[in-house]
Amino acid sequence: MPLSEHEQRQLEQIEQALYREDRRLARLVRSSDPRVHYRRRVVEALVGLLLGAAMIAVGIVMTVIGLAVAGFVVMLLSGIWALNSWRQMATVAVGASGAQRAAAAPGAAGQRRSRRGSAPGGTFGERLDERWRRRQEGDL
Repeated sequence: MPLSEHEQRQLEQIEQALYREDRRLARLVRSSDPRVHYRRRVVEALVGLLLGAAMIAVGIVMTVIGLAVAGFVVMLLSGIWALNSWRQMATVAVGASGAQRAAAAPGAAGQRRSRRGSAPGGTFGERLDERWRRRQEGDL
């Protein structure tokens, strides 16, 4: 059951007061947010991209082919890491907003997809969650 607007405002005020009183708690809560974790990984991957580019430049200038090749590998792996982290961050953000929308929609809890009639769409995680929910309800 979603909270009313008044209850949500009260909860936000309590959270803000708690954050003002205990900075360590605020840092711990912020660090448990998956978006912060993935954002940090994206920044680290971008640093890896810059490091790889520098390795390539130095390898070409000094005519050390091994260093240039290693720089290319570092850039390639950092780029893959950055893209994966970016996708994960976007998925977490979309999942959070989707969950909020579903909670705010009237009658959303009563709507269910039929077991056989559902389309095989969605991400692997969404299908896994749906299957877990059905198992808990005794439909599986």
